[in-house]
Amino acid sequence: MLNWIAVAFGGALGAMARYGLSTLLFDAASNKFPYATLTANVLGSLAVGIVYVVIVEKAMLPPEMRSLLMVGFLGAFTTFSTFSLDALGLWQNGHLALALAYALGTVVLCLAAVTIAVWLTGLFLN
Repeated sequence: MLNWIAVAFGGALGAMARYGLSTLLFDAASNKFPYATLTANVLGSLAVGIVYVVIVEKAMLPPEMRSLLMVGFLGAFTTFSTFSLDALGLWQNGHLALALAYALGTVVLCLAAVTIAVWLTGLFLN
């Protein structure tokens, strides 16, 4: 039961952080390129790499923190469903090349972010 509460609490915090990123840094309601979603996904990928090393590989935090941080907070903070809707919106508005660039760029940047985070965190914690 405690894991469910941790996921719910982390999810609430992650959702608020995501909303804050969208409203404070970018105009997410505009028809411009979805920078807020891209930023959330890249930052979330970077963070999940760090948290993975700290919790799973190095056991520096208790395994229960995985539910709070990785599943809850980062699960809500990263925005794959929003990413998908943004890419579709670009495509439907006649920006096929931009939609493809956004989709490919998001995947490549997020994979790079999580790879770099795992590698650097592993170096710093050795």
